Amino acid sequence: MKNPTKVHNKGFVSALKVAELAGVSRSAVSRTFSDGGSVSPETRQKVIAAAKELGYHVNHLARGLLADRTNIVSLVIRSVSNPYQSRMMDEIIRVLQASGRVALVINADGVDDGAAQALTQSLNFRAEATIVLSGQPSYDLVDTCLANGQHVILLNRGERRDGADRISIDNEGAATEAVRLNKRAGCRRHVVVSSTSLTPSLAARELAYVAKAKAIGDEVEIVAVGPTSYATGAEAARRVFGRASTPDAAFCVTDILALGFMDTARQEFQLNIPNDLCVIGFDDIEQAQWTSYRLTTFRQPVTEIAEQIGRLLGDPPLGGVGREIALKTMPIWRNTVRPR
Repeated sequence: MKNPTKVHNKGFVSALKVAELAGVSRSAVSRTFSDGGSVSPETRQKVIAAAKELGYHVNHLARGLLADRTNIVSLVIRSVSNPYQSRMMDEIIRVLQASGRVALVINADGVDDGAAQALTQSLNFRAEATIVLSGQPSYDLVDTCLANGQHVILLNRGERRDGADRISIDNEGAATEAVRLNKRAGCRRHVVVSSTSLTPSLAARELAYVAKAKAIGDEVEIVAVGPTSYATGAEAARRVFGRASTPDAAFCVTDILALGFMDTARQEFQLNIPNDLCVIGFDDIEQAQWTSYRLTTFRQPVTEIAEQIGRLLGDPPLGGVGREIALKTMPIWRNTVRPR
């Protein structure tokens, strides 16, 4: 090298500085860090040593922009603190990183028109693909991503969209099975604990449960007093049990609603679960397994969803024809439904 003295730098180190320290051309540095680049072993050794000394890192974003390929995938999500959403995001990020992609996580919650801003950011960062984990963005915004050449994957969105891949869960089948479990336990008066932020997947569970319960002649009502949260589940229990006629079965469209509903039913109304009340949730979040809950629920195939997303990203749709993948949930029997 030209200068063996330790070099201290502020900010990003350029490839030109590496070339100067190694005593080689700028193009030799580029070839050294390019897959399949032709460079002699001696030159490669000099470049790598100089890069290590300077703390040089290849600017993959700049290279991607020149090649019109950034390897950035944006994840549009609401309620990042929600246990299910958080786990889903974690699994997807693992799959993306394993394939050399970078996740751009955009929280569409807590701001006015957050979904629109989120998808606009996705385009500004030249993301190659957008995965919509949220049920909120309008299809006009999804169309904008498609029109800009992005590969779009929709998760748990009810409506199909030309050009977008879609992964859906059999919410209707799970809700039908939930009615059967409660019916087998001898329940006749049902409540569906839902949410005012009614995404397509939550709506599908709610409507399917109501339809099935009514079809067998049982009483059923829907209670939705706020967003999808523990506090909403707790308030729903106060509404339901603060009157004379009360249900003996509750289907909560998410586990986090179920946990708030259960705690309030037990602590404020001294109900025994499952003797007085059967409760079924949805998602199988970590807390559902805790000893204090042992919630009967439906497990979403989170790992399989993430793996399917990885496969779809590796094989973009041909001719703009989106693909449909439907996955099943698994009933997880625990302690909140009476055996019969």
